[in-house]
Amino acid sequence: MKVWMIIFLIALTVFPSIGISQAWTPVVDEVYLQEVGRQVATDSPVSSLAFYQGTLYAISGGKLFKLDGDELVPKEGFEGLANRLKVLQDALWVVTNGNLHRLKGDEWSVIEAEGNVIDLCEHLGEIWVGTSAGIFRLQGGTLEKAFGGGRRGSFQNLASFNESLYFLSGNRMVLFNGKGFEWENVIEWGQFHTRETRDVLPVGNRLIVATNRGLAELRGTALTMVGGKDGLPYEDTTCLAPGFDNDLWIGTTHGAIRSTQEGDYHYFAGPRWLPNNSVHAIACSPDTTYIGTDNGIGVIHYEPFTLQKKAEYYDRHLEEWGQKRLGFVHKLEWKSDKNEWVREVSDNDAGWSTHYLAAMCFKYAVTGDPEARAEAVNYFNSLKWTEEISSIDGFPARSIWAVGEKGHQAEGGSGGFAAEWHRTPDDKWEWKGDTSSDETDAHYYATSIFHDLVAVGREKERAKEHLEEISDHLIDNGWTLRDVDGKPTVWARWDPEYFHSDRGFYARGLNGLEILSYMRTTLELSGDSRFENAYQELLDMNYHKEVIRQKLTFPPGDIFHSDDRLAFYAYYPLMKYEDDPYLRSIYRRSFERSWEIERIERNPWFNFIYGGLTGNDCEAEEAVEHLRDWPLDLVNHSFQNSHRDDLYTQEGYTPYADGVRYFSPRERGPHRWTDSSLRPDGGSGGNVVVDPSGWLDAYWMGRYFGIIAAPTTEDPKLLTVEKDRGLNLGAEPYDGPPRPELD
Repeated sequence: MKVWMIIFLIALTVFPSIGISQAWTPVVDEVYLQEVGRQVATDSPVSSLAFYQGTLYAISGGKLFKLDGDELVPKEGFEGLANRLKVLQDALWVVTNGNLHRLKGDEWSVIEAEGNVIDLCEHLGEIWVGTSAGIFRLQGGTLEKAFGGGRRGSFQNLASFNESLYFLSGNRMVLFNGKGFEWENVIEWGQFHTRETRDVLPVGNRLIVATNRGLAELRGTALTMVGGKDGLPYEDTTCLAPGFDNDLWIGTTHGAIRSTQEGDYHYFAGPRWLPNNSVHAIACSPDTTYIGTDNGIGVIHYEPFTLQKKAEYYDRHLEEWGQKRLGFVHKLEWKSDKNEWVREVSDNDAGWSTHYLAAMCFKYAVTGDPEARAEAVNYFNSLKWTEEISSIDGFPARSIWAVGEKGHQAEGGSGGFAAEWHRTPDDKWEWKGDTSSDETDAHYYATSIFHDLVAVGREKERAKEHLEEISDHLIDNGWTLRDVDGKPTVWARWDPEYFHSDRGFYARGLNGLEILSYMRTTLELSGDSRFENAYQELLDMNYHKEVIRQKLTFPPGDIFHSDDRLAFYAYYPLMKYEDDPYLRSIYRRSFERSWEIERIERNPWFNFIYGGLTGNDCEAEEAVEHLRDWPLDLVNHSFQNSHRDDLYTQEGYTPYADGVRYFSPRERGPHRWTDSSLRPDGGSGGNVVVDPSGWLDAYWMGRYFGIIAAPTTEDPKLLTVEKDRGLNLGAEPYDGPPRPELD
């Protein structure tokens, strides 16, 4: 059966259940190349690299090394001060100050040169060598002078291009046509923007030149400069290398760039990818790129993956890194004084964990996997536990801490307020109070998905009861969450008095959306008239009229990206359950406005919620690329992009709120959906391991709605990863008391 027909049938089977048609084209989960990074440290800068017969060779501190595992070891049989490497005619060439050393197989030979060797290349089947004394051809085992030096013989690079031998010297280019030099008709249109040129590489019908002000491309006799305005991330380029997939690699003084055959630029910088950002040399094997810098080599290996395999990899990561505990997921923090990773029991454990709960619900709906169902039930039970442990009917705790357990217990609350930890009567647990709308949003989002896709029998009743209890609490307490002191918490208020206060005035759109979503969701699940009456009361207070402009875009100080996640939490059940045409018109306009503001970020979770609930184009290709661009290494390294030369808004987008352009996870690292993809700089310096629950939620949601079609490959190596390896790569396993059994 044709792939397009499979996709069409998937769409037909999914969308009748939510009553909409689909305008987006599903993206097949095709095999792609996933980057896997590592680094090799050196004491001296790496000045040249070459890959020959399965081995990487490097020059560092004038010495020749080969890569053995994660270590550079001296290459036996070579003596001299090395300064340049080339692979030509199935041999490794090592340039020293006065000679050429050739390694062919396991045999070394030395070719004496007149003058200092500057560069060499293969031209029309012969090896041509440029030295300070002239240009030579290799004849047998000796260099034969083709022509002498002189004014026109002064150059820094030579390259065979379009059956001529080109010489580059600063911003001047001449060629040798076999009989003599030509210089007047080499560049007929265009010119270099600088005199500082650094490397040259023929690529098909283009001769590429690296300069300190971007790339120069010679096609025929026309020279074009390529810079930041054309998408090149950084213009101060240093070296060039051919890739293994018809791509071009570009070294710069601040990172490395992969230019793909599709015309995209992938930017790699330290500390995630490189030991230092000053790049001097690049070499590629059939599946790996090696990048030489001041402090060592960045190794970027490309491994075939599918997104489904990546999802399995992240599932295993949660287990092996100790990011699961008591039915919650956690980020990890590095404790340098103890030299270990520990779990953070945070300000919003229940909220973060709902992404994993939703992911398992969607996965079960797509695959029928009983393990996914068991995980969904387990994580819902913990979500329910947060409400039961507080001893306040309908009041969910933010997080739960086992007294005496190992880890980092949050010491503060959101918005800079103090942490409110309360001990249970049995002295086994502490629960975090001052619960905010972050938590309640998450409860309604995940519980509704669990109810609809996973729960059966008593599980369905418990899901319904859970939301009823929270909604009853809100109704009975004047549209607020009231803590142990009987007062509303700081951030969980939806009452008119709050909306007229200085703190709550700008929150009325978002908070109004939230409370309307809560009541409509509870009404849908329970059918009880008291929630219909509560919903109507909110409408009578005109809460719905504030919803359209819930997303703040001005003033800049009030733009808070984390609130966007809360809004989409609320949109999901509200747009799914509301059927009144008048209200849908209002909510839909709000949804469309928020999506238009958010879509520049290419956040797959936002994209798939929008596409799944409207059927409109949700830029699925861009969202899938975002998922593919997540690194496998989930350490949150520091990142910097504000120095780049391509800081412009990508075509087709408008930056309505904060930031100028989208940055890929490859360029900034993994992140929770509270972070903006427009932020150029940030990260935690490698002291945090992000949990991948948001990624899993987005991926399996995309599969559930049919926005991502299943992989077409049946190769198990491309669909899953080895599990149960018995590894402990992060925090030690939780060893405290078990979660209480729930009724």
